[in-house]
Amino acid sequence: MITRIWHGYTTPENADAYQAVVTGEVIPGIIAMNIPGFERIELMRRDLQGEVEFITIMWFTSLDAVRAFMGADYAQAHVPAAAQAVLSRFDDRSQHYEVQLSQDV
Repeated sequence: MITRIWHGYTTPENADAYQAVVTGEVIPGIIAMNIPGFERIELMRRDLQGEVEFITIMWFTSLDAVRAFMGADYAQAHVPAAAQAVLSRFDDRSQHYEVQLSQDV
């Protein structure tokens, strides 16, 4: 299992707008792609001093599944224009990790 992690930041005033774009457009668009090996996506939000941090974590069965999503340069960030419009800064590249343990309790 591979996780794809990405960070984006907004002003406090743009945080709700960004979250609405991600949950209303970006995530449904990714799901609609029907990517083989794409398992799920999670969105996290944290208020910081003067800005709001968002993290997305996508779960894939393999790096080949990530490549099916993004192509050969699979670390390139997927940030549609509508999301960029309300972000103050964001990672240009995503990080990928091989999951060593995932355990429900």
